[in-house]
Amino acid sequence: MTRTLKNVFRLGRKELWSLARDPMMMILIFYVFTVSIYTAATSQPETMHNAAIAIVDEDNSPLSARISSAFYPPEFTRPKMITQRETDPGMDRGEFTFVLNIPPNFQRDVLASRNPEIQLNIDATRMSQAFTGNSYIQQVVLAEINEFVHRYRSTEALPVDLALRIRFNPTLEQSWFGSIAEVINSVAMLSIILTGAALIREREHGTIEHLLVMPITPGEIMASKICAMGLVVLAATALSLHLVVRGLLQVPIEGSILLFLCGTVLCLFAMTSMGIYMATVARSMPQFGLLLMLTIMPMNMLSGGRTPRESMPELVQDLMQVVPTTHFVELGQAILFRGAGIETVWKPFLALFIIGILLSMLSLQRFRKTISQLA
Repeated sequence: MTRTLKNVFRLGRKELWSLARDPMMMILIFYVFTVSIYTAATSQPETMHNAAIAIVDEDNSPLSARISSAFYPPEFTRPKMITQRETDPGMDRGEFTFVLNIPPNFQRDVLASRNPEIQLNIDATRMSQAFTGNSYIQQVVLAEINEFVHRYRSTEALPVDLALRIRFNPTLEQSWFGSIAEVINSVAMLSIILTGAALIREREHGTIEHLLVMPITPGEIMASKICAMGLVVLAATALSLHLVVRGLLQVPIEGSILLFLCGTVLCLFAMTSMGIYMATVARSMPQFGLLLMLTIMPMNMLSGGRTPRESMPELVQDLMQVVPTTHFVELGQAILFRGAGIETVWKPFLALFIIGILLSMLSLQRFRKTISQLA
């Protein structure tokens, strides 16, 4: 047992030195856990953030003032009050994405049930904000009009009062969700890439034959690669959570980071084993890259990190239960967003452990078969 641990330690140290001498892999690790997370969190196309809006108020009534005051940061900039003549030049210069034109006698016509119209001018060259802002502004304007009309015409209180409370993300900041989801996806992607590339690099450089003549077993070779690459991804995940997510993006983390990292260890155990298996199937790095695309993309899209699993067909939900990222997303969101403890997330922990054991056994069997063909 002691000899096995020494062999795994020495081989793992060799893997770390080999990784440190690979500048492209080091750049990839840095990019995935810094720039990629930041861009995924801050460039959400469905998010309204500091959209430039101007208002032409030709009514100057309490209702028009109420509508004007309904647009405020961070979704919009402070509305700029302009005249009708300033609308076209301002939009031509790109100063405004939206210009809301409230016509004269608007409040009077609303109270008289004459169905007046408000004109909304949109700069569609800013496609992401234009598409989202159109429906958002309509909802804001209609909500303000309905509440104003109800209070003006009726003095009776409604029999039901809707109290809306948003938990875990009260301001609905997309960056909070986007950053955590990207961290989870990065762990899954990088763990497969690093272990698979390490094994293929050994084969392409011919050093796998050197390992075969040494007094070590295939299990020790596989364990060293899993431990070394898993340790790198684990350290990068911890630093990314502290420096990028909590530090740069100011995302509040409710739960225990230590508990999340324990779940990350189980996910790394499963995903690195999968990387070893894929590396034994592929014959070269280009083939491994193609196989990686066919594996990573479906896992990221269907594991619940981008879209809730409840919105997917039941068949897809059942099939994704055998994928490690599904349970990693579940425990990651529960711990980091909701502050869940081990009493809540023990099921995904157990599922990850079982899947990891099965994948490691399958990968070891495939790895031994590959080694025997080379010997």
